[in-house]
Amino acid sequence: MNRMVTRIFKCFLLAVLILLAGASTGMTESKTLMMATTTSTDSTGLLNYLAPLYTKAVGVELKWTAVGTGKALALGQNCDVDVLLVHDPEAEQKFIANGFGVNRKEIMYNDFVLIGPAADPAAIKGKGTLEALKLIQAKGAVFASRGDESGTHAMEKALWKKTGADLMEKEAWYVQTGQGMLPTISIAEEYKGYTLTDRGTYYKYEAVKGSDLSLKILVEGDDILKNQYSVMALDPKHCPKSRYDLAMQFANWMAGPDGQKLIGDFKVNGKPLFTANGK
Repeated sequence: MNRMVTRIFKCFLLAVLILLAGASTGMTESKTLMMATTTSTDSTGLLNYLAPLYTKAVGVELKWTAVGTGKALALGQNCDVDVLLVHDPEAEQKFIANGFGVNRKEIMYNDFVLIGPAADPAAIKGKGTLEALKLIQAKGAVFASRGDESGTHAMEKALWKKTGADLMEKEAWYVQTGQGMLPTISIAEEYKGYTLTDRGTYYKYEAVKGSDLSLKILVEGDDILKNQYSVMALDPKHCPKSRYDLAMQFANWMAGPDGQKLIGDFKVNGKPLFTANGK
């Protein structure tokens, strides 16, 4: 009889432990926010810098997958994540208009720059952005494009369109990498060519290369090169299982005084990579 009671007690205790483990897992999941973001926020080190500070401040673990903005928006549309941090305003507005996203908040910006070899075979240094691209095309100088529907690729295509260029994909000088920004810069370096990059990623590349740096900023400062980043929650009507409350908590923190100060303080080799402009 005593053995039977002992077995029943052990079974009961095991069941309680299993239930507690399940409850603990549920609590952990409810405090994890999954984000899709662009490669530049990851490769620059910004997210590795912000994530532990965010967790310490609000008790929510931030996890992310870094892809081009186009793929990040697709992950949001498929309800595979909870929140987006991207940099293609036109695509973001379409995303909202189609009923996939809500409450877009601008949080920071940097700018795009045209970089190339110090020898500058197309002679673009100091030129306006569109004039520089026309010179690259006229000289047939190698241009490395991300070709991945990212925010940077979207900007690049918009700039080429303004020059009147068409069907570059068929030209030998136009190389589509299908990769993120740092690998694309490396390919441009290998071919002694040019590429368009966000300034933050260039500064990261500059810091890594040190004295071996071979690609320089040749064109910068045009108003059309502004690179705006925004946080956006998924529309709970489209993605009812997304963690909307945690997404909005993150968006408000990023746009609020704590997140804005941390973004402004983030530097590589003493250079700020982003300018906070949250509202």
